[in-house]
Amino acid sequence: MSVNPVHQTELESLLAISSGLNATGGNDRLKNIMHQLLSDLCKTIKQFDVTDEEFWVAVNYLNELGGRQEAALLAAGLGLEHYLDMRADEKEAASGNDVGTPRTIEGPLYVANAPLSEGFARMDDGKEQAETLWLQGQVTDLHGKPVAGAIVDIWHANTLGGYSFFDQSQSEYNLRRRVRTGDDGRYAVRSIVPCGYGCPPDGPTQKLLTAIGRHGNRPAYVHFFVSAPGYKHLTTQINLNGDEYLWDDFAFATRAELIADPVKITDSAVAKQRDLEGEHTEVNFSFTLVEANEGGEEQRGKRARVME
Repeated sequence: MSVNPVHQTELESLLAISSGLNATGGNDRLKNIMHQLLSDLCKTIKQFDVTDEEFWVAVNYLNELGGRQEAALLAAGLGLEHYLDMRADEKEAASGNDVGTPRTIEGPLYVANAPLSEGFARMDDGKEQAETLWLQGQVTDLHGKPVAGAIVDIWHANTLGGYSFFDQSQSEYNLRRRVRTGDDGRYAVRSIVPCGYGCPPDGPTQKLLTAIGRHGNRPAYVHFFVSAPGYKHLTTQINLNGDEYLWDDFAFATRAELIADPVKITDSAVAKQRDLEGEHTEVNFSFTLVEANEGGEEQRGKRARVME
């Protein structure tokens, strides 16, 4: 692709060259995207009369963001990851495709290849003093038929808001498990009630959020990947009702259909049936999967993930 430089302004010529529009090689789609991004950035610099000092503060900020590996965290905090979900919802609505359990953001803290169990798993290593959580539900299709052999991949934070692997004080794959459903489509896990958390207070994400007058807190929630042969992969998470940040999640992940009600179980017979010592919190949440139209829909989207 080439652009005649004779009819270009100096800025247009600069943008065409810098984005590769005048080059014969490279990826045409990427060239056009880069051209748009650079054009918008230059317009912003001009509109707000951005100073040299402000420009280099921004460049140095990007260096810091990469050094702390918080780019994915910032993408969530600025609503960009949520916008991808909005776009996917819009496309589904426009096509008239069936919709099951709503999607929401994955976040940056997944670790692949957690231990796989059949029907039930204990997620915590027993080292943390915390309220016991019994989480259970069923995976069905749009007609309510149980989906056998579905993989429910679950991960969540501990009581301090930390995630194993990223928090070196936790054991390997603590609070991370995969459960395969049986013929009844059901899954259950024993874990601990997670806590909401905030962005690292000394990190670049929180620095930017503070500068624009925002907090970096998330409510208590649990992540899920739910997949099965022949069905669209589901990336979602549930929020625990009652959290102060339920509707003020800095990552914009809360959806009304994904709010779960924690219930205090005091019945000793139920506790005994679950091999628990006494009172615990129960959360029920089931998932509805939609049949895949093409093979790629069965797989989660490609992005950099730990251990994958």
